Amino acid sequence: MGLVHSIDTFSTLDGPGIRTVIFLQGCPLRCRYCQNPDTWSMANASAQEYTAAELIKIIRRGIPYFRASGGGVTVSGGEPLLQAEFVEELFTACQAEHISTAIDTSLYVSTSKVERVLPVTDLFLADIKHIDSQKSHQLTGLGNQLNIANLCLINQHNVRLWIRYVVVPDLTDNPQDVTAMAELVKTLDRVERIDLLPYHALGAHKWDLLGLDYTLHRTQPPSSQQMNDLAQLIRSITGKPVYWQ
Repeated sequence: MGLVHSIDTFSTLDGPGIRTVIFLQGCPLRCRYCQNPDTWSMANASAQEYTAAELIKIIRRGIPYFRASGGGVTVSGGEPLLQAEFVEELFTACQAEHISTAIDTSLYVSTSKVERVLPVTDLFLADIKHIDSQKSHQLTGLGNQLNIANLCLINQHNVRLWIRYVVVPDLTDNPQDVTAMAELVKTLDRVERIDLLPYHALGAHKWDLLGLDYTLHRTQPPSSQQMNDLAQLIRSITGKPVYWQ
C-alpha cells in the first residue's frame, strides 16, 4: 500500500507533457520555504492508502493526453522515495502499459531506495536544495552529501535528469553558491535542463494552521532581473537550457 497525500490528474508543471501526479506522504526534510508541510508526517490523518492497482485505474484515464503531449505519470511528495518499494511496484505497472514515469525527489534518502527505482524510472526531477552542506542543514535540517551522491549515481546509470533549484533571497541566491551548483551540474551529462523556481510564500498559511513557526514572512520573492541574471549565470557555465517561471 502507498500512503497518498493527493492526486493531480492534469498537471503541466511536473515533467514533460500532461501528467498525472501522485503526491506521496512523508518527508525527511524540513525546508524553511516548504509549501506543503502537511506532507511531512506519515501519520497525517487526511492521507489515504492506495494499492498500485487502484492508482493505475486512475492513471489510465490520462493515457490519451499522455500520448498526445508526451506526458505520463510523476510521483512527488513530500519525498516519494521514502515509499520506494511502492513506487517501484507502481512504475513497473506503468511501464507494462507504456506509460512514461518520472520522480520529483530531493534525493535525501538512502542510496538503496534510489537503486530500487532506477530500472523503472524514465526521468528524475532532482531538487538541489543547496550546494553547500552547512547551508543545506540550515535550510532543510540535513546536510547535502547523500543527495549529491545519489544525483551522481543517477547520472552514472544514464537516466534522464532535470534539475530544480528554488531561489530564496538571502538563502540560496548567493552567486558563489549558484556558481558552485552550476559547476556540479556541468559534470552531469544526463542533465537536460535546469528549472529555477522563484520563492513565494503561498504555503505560509499551512504552517500557521499546523502551529509551525514560519521564519520567512519578511522574505520577498526574487525580482525578475535577479532570476534572469541567475539563469544567465547557470546557462553560461553549464551550456544547458535554464528556465524559470
